Amino acid sequence: MRSRSNSGVRLDYYQRIVHRLILAHQEPVTGLFPASNVNSHAWIRDNVYCILAVWGLSMAYKKIADQDEDRAKCYELEQSCVKLMRGLLMAMMNQKDKVEKFKMTQSPYDSLHAKYSSKNGLPVVGDNEWGHLQIDAVSLYLLILAQMTASGLQIVFSLDEVSFIQNLVFYIESAYSIPDYGIWERGDKTNHGEPELNASSIGMAKAALEAMNELDLFGARGGPASVIHVLADEAHKCQAVLQSMLPRESNSKELDSGLLCVIGFPAFAVDDAQLIHNTKDAILSRLQGKYGCKRFLRDGYRTPKEDPSRLYYERWELRMFENIECEWPLFYCYLILFHAFQSDKRAVEEYASRLEKIMVRSEDGILLVPESYAVPQDLVGFEYQKPGSQTREVVGRCPFLWGQSLFILGRLLQEGFLAVGELDPLNRRLGAQKKPDVVVQVVIIAEDNEIRDKLAEHDLHVQTIAEVAPIEVQPARVLSHLYTYLGRNRKLGLSGRKSRDVGILSTSKLYSLKDRIFAFTPQFADLSRFYIASDNELMIDILKGEINFLKSAWDLLGRPLVTLVLKRIHLDQDKIPLAMIQTMRKLKSGYINGTRVMLGSLKDFLNTSAITDLSFLGSTEDGYPDRLHPDVQTYLDEHLLRSFSNRSTMNLRGGQLRPRTLRRRMSCKGAIKKTRSINVDSDNLGMEGPSPLTERRLSSIVPPPWLQANKQSHVSVFATTPEEGPTSSPLNLGNELIRENIYPVDPHHSRSAIDRRSEFVRQQEMPKILIQRHRAETNFADTEVEELIAMLRETENLEEQGDILQYLVDTQGLDFNTELEQAFVDDVVLELAGGGGAGAGAGDGAKKSPTIVLPTVIIEAATIPAGTGTDPDNAAHPSSATATANSNSNCVGNTSNTSSSSSSNISNHNNMSPHENNHDSSQSEGMLEEGRVVTVRDLLKGLYEKACQQKLWGLVRHTAGMLGKRVEDLAKAVTDLLVRQKQVTVGMPPNNEYTITAPLPEVELRQLIHDAYGDDESTAMLTQELMVYLAMFIRTEPQLFHEMLRLRVGLIIQVMAKELSRTLNCDGEEASEHLLNLSPFEMKNLLYHILSGKEFAVSSVARGNLSIVSCKSSRVSKKSQIGLGDPEGEDALIATIDDRQGQWLRRRRLDGALNRVPRDFYSRVWTVLEKCQGLAIEGRVLQQSLTQEMTPGELKFALEVETALNQIPQPEYRQLVVEALMVLTLVTEHNMVPSLGGIIYVEHLVHKANQLFLEDQRKVQGDATLCCAKIKDGKEQQQAASGMLLCGGAAYICQHLYDSAPSGSYGTMTYMSRAVALVLDCVPKHGEMECAIS
Repeated sequence: MRSRSNSGVRLDYYQRIVHRLILAHQEPVTGLFPASNVNSHAWIRDNVYCILAVWGLSMAYKKIADQDEDRAKCYELEQSCVKLMRGLLMAMMNQKDKVEKFKMTQSPYDSLHAKYSSKNGLPVVGDNEWGHLQIDAVSLYLLILAQMTASGLQIVFSLDEVSFIQNLVFYIESAYSIPDYGIWERGDKTNHGEPELNASSIGMAKAALEAMNELDLFGARGGPASVIHVLADEAHKCQAVLQSMLPRESNSKELDSGLLCVIGFPAFAVDDAQLIHNTKDAILSRLQGKYGCKRFLRDGYRTPKEDPSRLYYERWELRMFENIECEWPLFYCYLILFHAFQSDKRAVEEYASRLEKIMVRSEDGILLVPESYAVPQDLVGFEYQKPGSQTREVVGRCPFLWGQSLFILGRLLQEGFLAVGELDPLNRRLGAQKKPDVVVQVVIIAEDNEIRDKLAEHDLHVQTIAEVAPIEVQPARVLSHLYTYLGRNRKLGLSGRKSRDVGILSTSKLYSLKDRIFAFTPQFADLSRFYIASDNELMIDILKGEINFLKSAWDLLGRPLVTLVLKRIHLDQDKIPLAMIQTMRKLKSGYINGTRVMLGSLKDFLNTSAITDLSFLGSTEDGYPDRLHPDVQTYLDEHLLRSFSNRSTMNLRGGQLRPRTLRRRMSCKGAIKKTRSINVDSDNLGMEGPSPLTERRLSSIVPPPWLQANKQSHVSVFATTPEEGPTSSPLNLGNELIRENIYPVDPHHSRSAIDRRSEFVRQQEMPKILIQRHRAETNFADTEVEELIAMLRETENLEEQGDILQYLVDTQGLDFNTELEQAFVDDVVLELAGGGGAGAGAGDGAKKSPTIVLPTVIIEAATIPAGTGTDPDNAAHPSSATATANSNSNCVGNTSNTSSSSSSNISNHNNMSPHENNHDSSQSEGMLEEGRVVTVRDLLKGLYEKACQQKLWGLVRHTAGMLGKRVEDLAKAVTDLLVRQKQVTVGMPPNNEYTITAPLPEVELRQLIHDAYGDDESTAMLTQELMVYLAMFIRTEPQLFHEMLRLRVGLIIQVMAKELSRTLNCDGEEASEHLLNLSPFEMKNLLYHILSGKEFAVSSVARGNLSIVSCKSSRVSKKSQIGLGDPEGEDALIATIDDRQGQWLRRRRLDGALNRVPRDFYSRVWTVLEKCQGLAIEGRVLQQSLTQEMTPGELKFALEVETALNQIPQPEYRQLVVEALMVLTLVTEHNMVPSLGGIIYVEHLVHKANQLFLEDQRKVQGDATLCCAKIKDGKEQQQAASGMLLCGGAAYICQHLYDSAPSGSYGTMTYMSRAVALVLDCVPKHGEMECAIS
């Protein structure tokens, strides 16, 4: 007999153990492992873990193969691994239809099964009889497949299998937004079959996506066709969500030991060393016991108190499982591996010795890992009294193969047979090490020579698209289209990638395709998307954010490369916008917002950038892998011609402005205005009582009259019907008739803004006599429509066209055929087809309902040459400047040959060259054959594009809503918020608030928002916009959202309007007008200031648009700096408010609207609830039984409390209730009393505190004696009875109490504490007592 070296003998010993305990159970036909001798089901997850020991042992043999029999053993072990992995692959490939379906539906019933028959690999339970959707199991399979392939095993044999695995990558790529049943197959821990987002699934998916990226499944023998492609952004989204969740596992499980496999072997999914440390510590401190770790708190599985006859638990019984949960030795195996990878020998030895004490010896002396340890039935009482004191007994399988396999791996590492690198050939374990700084490369390309020359004037030298050849520059949508060919397979019936989203990480690489190289511009720069894209300042702001994001998120080889194309459409009056020039100079300097950047040309960066090969575009299935797929070929040919050729956006015709003599007036003025619902004026924000939402109306700022709708919905100031409309000349300024939907063009340049202002005020007081015809009236004759359309042609004012079209939509519907004659149609359609305008492609839902969006007035007085009768002073006053800009702006339908913009000398601004002013309908790109109808919708589209171009944001928002446009990334934005455990509500509280708790498809979201705001499409549009900004902030600055669980967009809109009205010192209606007219960039800015609580002022920029500026003064300044004076230096109107007054009220209002709470607030409320029978808030009672169902740190509990608090419509009152709850938590935390008694009515405490406050105010003659502390006479009592306080305080609480600081002898906390002492029976009324509340 040959002698073996010591190591060989030891390995042979492990080989015998592996054979006896693991391989002996492997089914010879399928290669799968049954769950036990009596259960033939094979779980994907358990099978993969079982085979790890076999794989580890094979690599150990490979190292010492000094004898032939060792090589043979190594090969046998490797082939067992291949057999198992292929067995699982076959089982999953049998369900290929599910993979295809799941890409679309993401429904639990369409998911791959979690377990199969070990005999034949077929399904063993029905789709709906088991929690099959377990993303972590499929992800674990892909991760280990990648690692084994990288270690040299050949598991995948054919290109069809490669396509299937590519589709499995699509199956898991949205893991960050798919609630599943998780590693324990339970979903919510009550086991009622509700899936939830699980951090362990997301982490495993992230690891699998990263491991699979650019992996050749045929190993060293493969070619381009066998490579798997992953879009880097998908993995990064999983990472971002994972980081926001840890150490929490899910909504119902505040902690889970299963996270050990995510922060350590096998996933290594977390890059942040501190977060790994915190998560491990949390698990050890709360879940570790003598016999291993508990899976999660209140886990009833196999405990003596569990009722084995039913699968689910009653919610109240969860409390019984506290402290007697089973402990699993499996987690000691994970901890040994975790510390072995960190090469912490001492910890490895400590856990190894702990594990040995609890392992079970078999008859032949082998150590076995049992499944779990439970408290014996008769010792449960003692264990409750003193957790951890009783000896436990083994329950479940023994050996537990999952644990046994990891135990053997740990042993092989401890004894030096394996190095950690061999178990991790892809080096995932190095992810948490510090990376060098990323340098972001930026390339700016000009659309044509003209723009290049304009940039050169500013000493910025760039190339044009033509000059960067042979590199081709394409928009992101081309890349997203090319990626849909990835993973297509006719034989298997697989359709490739479904998601159309390509993020900044994907567009920051170069792509090679045969001998061509492509660069792609980022998705946010794609102008065909949504109106947000027409705001240059916002685009620059997003660019800065993305560069910053690349700095932290980039982890590919090479440097990221951001390519931007500067186009005609970005120009502002034919000049390059200042903001762009400044940004380019910053980029040139090498640093922007703390990120290192390099500005250069594409060819300079060829060698330093990441390059990906788009090899999957070959037509492999037809046997021509070297030829492009024919569809791709045609797509590219068509697209390359179109994508960046200069397309005109607007058709300008010669000719002078029409004389404005004959104007007919109709009764559709203010149609837009009537749809609004933002409510600011009532001081109790959102408290309108029962009136339905749609009846809240707004009238305008010192109102641009075209927006002036009166409170009654059917009265219009100017409702002359066409028959009796007198004629008037534009110079006849005294004539009342001019005060109509447009501002008069003012030839007298001398009138000051103040005069004009007083005229507007007079106008507002015009007697409202003429009643508009009721919409539903039957004699609504065709003539009226004809009149309207005639007017539509004549008017040059976009706002007025908006009102006419709004009226047509309300009465006739969007698809009404306007029957315009051909010449006019050509004009309009030419303008429409002028192409590429913002939002052209943003899905127009074919809705018939009258959907509307608020007009934005971003005022570009400067766009209009003075020669056309614009008053230069107008720029001074925002409302008047708005008017002039509009009065000369382009109209949708003018008779065949009038100029659609003020004069042709702006033609460059509208990027048309003069020779294109023809009527050739070939230019309309086939949009209109002879005689095709023109609907109201077509006219609206034209109006929308012009408004975008002229930056009339109010009108843009309004028309976008009428067209049913939706923000392209709306669903994505909402998902970004939800997966970071923030719920979103839309609609105005209290009656119309809808909560979104799970990701919804785009169409349903749009419908939900539409329902929430009724007819008010402008606010609906604004809501979509704000959701996108909130999602941007939560991605880049998650700290803004700490201690906020629900984002109530309706309340945020009201608070934004309220803040504007405070800073501008104007009334609510004016403020909401201003709000709806902010440019997208300023809107985002204002939202940022409100979220961060920073003080801001509003200043008026040159053109009268408002701009939000941070106040950086050392003292928190309350002054609003509004420059409304004109350029000649008329004194700027500055409103000063007493600095201190209103500060606390405002702060409470902001915190209440944002639902901000103090740290650990919810878990502290839990302790209060334990000591009383319930807490009543605004009619909702939080029962004590909630503490039975949920643990203090559980997200579900926090949401229960949040739901109760959200019943309170007024934000500042809500905040006082939160303060009252905090005082109660102090009472319980200092153990002043053993119990707080029955149900506590929290509002009683607040009202009692208010009463005490008013008594004190009377004694010291404080401010409140002017309102609530006055001695009441009859009239005031009557007023109080009708629900209004003199000072306008919400919910019958004096405004002055809201405005008191929390601390101090007259602070709210003092009164709350006194109220608690008076109201609660349990607090002793007499005698000395130690006061612990400081």
